[in-house]
This record gives sequence, C-alpha cells and structure tokens, in this order.
Amino acid sequence: MRSLDLHPIFRNNRDIELMLRQFLFSAAQSGDPVAEIIPGKGSGQLKRRVLAFLDQKHIRKLYARHEPDPKNPGRILVHFRD
Repeated sequence: MRSLDLHPIFRNNRDIELMLRQFLFSAAQSGDPVAEIIPGKGSGQLKRRVLAFLDQKHIRKLYARHEPDPKNPGRILVHFRD
C-alpha cells in the first residue's frame, strides 16, 4: 500500500496540493487497490484540506471512494477502481 505523510509539509498549501496530486496520479497508475494519506489527528484542519482536495470533481475521477481509517482517524484511505 502506498502512503503519503503530510506532516513535514503541513504549513505550505502549494506543496500540499502538489504532493497530493503527484501521489494520487502515481497511486492510480500503480495498480494498488488502496493508498493512504496521513494528515494526522491534530486540530483536523489539514484533514479537512485533504478531504476538500479529494472531493474536487477532476480529482474524484482518479479513485472510487475515500474513507477515514476505522482504526486510526489520522489516516484517510483512498480506494481505486479495479
């Protein structure tokens, strides 16, 4: 499973969006069924930013669905189409 940890770049909006975009494109092409994005628990602000990014219409076409990890609310699981 591919993983992207956003802790090191959480203060830079442009870097966050760039990393998310690159990560999703490479994960979608890799053939892995699931990838994880780790915004962390914190105040929830970074998680909301990631979810807003994932819900954009042109990004939504890359994956089937996303959900918070049931065992760890600081992770978001992104499921790709088969």
